[in-house]
Amino acid sequence: MPVPLLEGIRAKTITTPRLTTRVLFSGDDSGTPVLFLHGNSSSATWWEPVMLSLPAAFLGIAPDQRGYGDADPSAKINAPRGMSDFADDALALINTLGYEKVHVVGLSMGGSIVWQLLMDAPERFLSVTVINPGSPYGFGSSKDATGTPTYPDGAGSGAGLVFPVVVQPMIDRDMGTDSPFSPRNRLRGLYVNPAFVNPYEDQWLESFLSTHLGAQDFPGDYVPSANYPFTAPGIWGANNALSRKYVPDLIPLYAKNPKHTILWIRGSHDTVVSDMSMRDIGTLAKLGLLPMIPNYPGPEIFPPQPMLAQTRAVLETYKAHEGDYREEIIMDAGHVPYLEKSDAFNALLHAHLQK
Repeated sequence: MPVPLLEGIRAKTITTPRLTTRVLFSGDDSGTPVLFLHGNSSSATWWEPVMLSLPAAFLGIAPDQRGYGDADPSAKINAPRGMSDFADDALALINTLGYEKVHVVGLSMGGSIVWQLLMDAPERFLSVTVINPGSPYGFGSSKDATGTPTYPDGAGSGAGLVFPVVVQPMIDRDMGTDSPFSPRNRLRGLYVNPAFVNPYEDQWLESFLSTHLGAQDFPGDYVPSANYPFTAPGIWGANNALSRKYVPDLIPLYAKNPKHTILWIRGSHDTVVSDMSMRDIGTLAKLGLLPMIPNYPGPEIFPPQPMLAQTRAVLETYKAHEGDYREEIIMDAGHVPYLEKSDAFNALLHAHLQK
């Protein structure tokens, strides 16, 4: 089912050498391009309010990435490549659209894709913004600020930790609120502060439910492990691609030029990407919220992933190699700060784009 567009947004089907997908546009076609990369369990739809708020000199561009929305369902995510399938798709898109350089903005998993893009082709970007980005060391199964793997096989990350009680309501297209695991309740509970009323909730819910489902998509495949919590990443889908197991060496991030001043925006109350993420098995086990998975080895062996500390440490190393960054915290905002605090967010983004 097509997700309704906000007034002022136009959609086109674009075919590149890598992917056919829906791409959203806002603003004048002659404007300076700003590429928006969405996160997991969403689509380009989530960017529409930001795109409509861009200054007149900019053209907003937001693709449905592979595995989501109206992207070709036959295009799968090869998880051992980490974020490289997404990054290659993004570069193919800007090539097909005829742009030498673009501004890039990534939310959550989109921020993880930005780390890969900066390792692959930093010269293609006019500016770089990440919003509550995934840690450069992936999602799950790592500890300390340097991203030390918890286990070599990546146990504690990947598709095996997306429980059936979460997936089944997506399969059923449950639009209600009876189940605490319904997509609507997950949107309300994880992505924004509980008191906030999302004016785009129905549209974003349709976007959430447009996630491609299956063992090669969402949640992906997994293998048994002898290590807690006894599953390890498989080889398909974004949840596996985000695993620490498949994170590449970060040396190209520090070695390649040109360097940028990276704008890192985060919500003060983000429960998805934090040092105590409520989606991290290490956090949930430490808090005693996973009684169905016995034999937790304790926080000394399997601690919560310090996602913010890891990102900050990587950016400090980037700065030491002649790059730079600014960490901006939007108070009383969650995982999608541009939704809850649009004025504060737009002031930061627009100033960064216009430097």
